[in-house]
Amino acid sequence: MCPIPVPPVPSADETSVTRLRREQLAKSTREFLARGGRVARCDTCLLAQAHCICDQRPAVNKELPLAFLFLMYQGEVYKPSNTGRLIADVIADNHAFQWQRTVHEPALLALLKAPQYQPIVVFPHEYADERPCIHSPTELPQVASGEKKPLFVMLDGTWREARKMFRSPHLNDLPVLGIQPTTISQYQLREAFHEHQLCTAEVGIEVIRLAGEDAVADELARYFTVFRRNYLAGKANIRTKL
Repeated sequence: MCPIPVPPVPSADETSVTRLRREQLAKSTREFLARGGRVARCDTCLLAQAHCICDQRPAVNKELPLAFLFLMYQGEVYKPSNTGRLIADVIADNHAFQWQRTVHEPALLALLKAPQYQPIVVFPHEYADERPCIHSPTELPQVASGEKKPLFVMLDGTWREARKMFRSPHLNDLPVLGIQPTTISQYQLREAFHEHQLCTAEVGIEVIRLAGEDAVADELARYFTVFRRNYLAGKANIRTKL
């Protein structure tokens, strides 16, 4: 039997998230409707065209020794408020899949078992049950030695949705990386479970710092600030026109 190929790393012009969105749109039998759905939006950054941030996307460092995998809940890939895609804009080695409760894509399972990666689920330790917990990716010997690249698994959706995804059987044996936010989230584009709950991009910033890439974390933080400012500006314009 031939081995299942690992999905390729997307080009700089298209991330795994934008590709997943395109693939899901091709399969969709009905339009995804959300607040602000009638706004003319950029096809890439999903913000209102007058507030597009595509020209402020950071340069991608293709040599970074880390990768991200996004498991996206149903409909998440279409939402302009989604911030996981900001990480994909910055980290060249990125992969995105639509989460499914019972059917698991062969390419996803192959990626989780690829010899060049050490998958690490990013999730609060207090909800990890009996799973192995770590506070830094370098606690894993093959990551510390450089033998394997950490593949950070981000559960991209609302808090309730993320908890559902966390129970996926193919994630059960993976180490769980928890972060301890010390500041209140600046996201404020959706209702949070509690005030210290960070959005996906903010979690990504902390994870990248734990991986020792402070300059990249700073760049993502700057990009997130631009995104948040322009998203809110576009939202204010919508309210003015109503």
